[in-house]
Amino acid sequence: MPTECFQRRQPDMLALLRRMVEIESPSDDKAAVDRLGALVAAEIEAAGGAVEILSRDQAADLVIGRWSGADPTRPPTLLLCHLDTVWPLGTLAERPPREQDGLLFGPGAFDMKAGAVIALTALRGFHERGDGPPGPVTLLCTGDEETGSLHSQSAIEELAAASGLVLCLEPAIAGGALKTARKGVGMATVTAYGRAAHAGGNHPLGINAIEELAHQVLALQQLTDYQRGTTVNVGVIRGGVASNVVPAACWAEVDFRVESQDEADRIQAALRELEPRLQGTTLQVDGGMNRPPMVRDDRMVRTFQQAQRIARRHGVELIEGSTGGASDGNFTAALGVPTLDGLGAIGDGAHAVDEHVQIDSLPARAALLTWLLNEWEWD
Repeated sequence: MPTECFQRRQPDMLALLRRMVEIESPSDDKAAVDRLGALVAAEIEAAGGAVEILSRDQAADLVIGRWSGADPTRPPTLLLCHLDTVWPLGTLAERPPREQDGLLFGPGAFDMKAGAVIALTALRGFHERGDGPPGPVTLLCTGDEETGSLHSQSAIEELAAASGLVLCLEPAIAGGALKTARKGVGMATVTAYGRAAHAGGNHPLGINAIEELAHQVLALQQLTDYQRGTTVNVGVIRGGVASNVVPAACWAEVDFRVESQDEADRIQAALRELEPRLQGTTLQVDGGMNRPPMVRDDRMVRTFQQAQRIARRHGVELIEGSTGGASDGNFTAALGVPTLDGLGAIGDGAHAVDEHVQIDSLPARAALLTWLLNEWEWD
């Protein structure tokens, strides 16, 4: 299907994206994300897909669309999207969607509601043409990606393991590059325990947990190694009850990102080996790796090169890049399933107040996705 066919669909794609942006969907509000999921389920049915809902108690339900395809014996392709955003309810009142200079601004538009619009539009194009995609396609829309996919990881991995190819509709790198490498992400909480006492009358009897944690923060920050592509960031600290009380507890939330499993092992070992510095204190460490690194290995290179060849047939030159952020594609690549990420919209400002989508990238990326589904060659 040529790009021109999708260019005619641009007004409809833009309208659907605005509707999705106008349904706020912060990760921690199940009801809100489920409202968006209901819209997506209706769009799946309109595109000829069969809808399945996987209920979750502590997170948004998973919305799955399935298309059997013209040749159900072909290996299935899994499309990954997430419907949740980092923006709390009420953000829309402050920053409603707006168009300016060929861009659509709006919370969650770029990361990654536009990706869902692109996938739905490509699949609707197959349906309206009357023959469906060449082979089986599954579209998985999750609702907790921004908080670690804790309640959707098992479904992601199960569907990926049964697929021959995973295409992740996360936003592209600036300029439209696909993502062939992503850092793995870990999350940990380090808690220091001391002993409370009156800061005036019984100060010598107290053991200051904040002081203990300060030593640990310095040790954690020193684990960063830019040459190895590893960053460790103590991003949140909480503790104490009042300035006149020696604090009995204090804890820090730690983010770490790595390019290799060896570095993941090093950081996790360092977390386990943390020792108290002050007499009488104890430490507790919880958490670890959340997503493994997506490594640009031989399989990734071959997968990207095939996508590049397909795009070139249509006069489009694909480029690749890497990012420090992670996605659900990290899970699927780690399983050894050929994975391409960053097939979503072109734009910028993910997680920022200037988040925006380049409007003319919507039909272009829908065309690209259609070409990949149509022309993929299986080993």
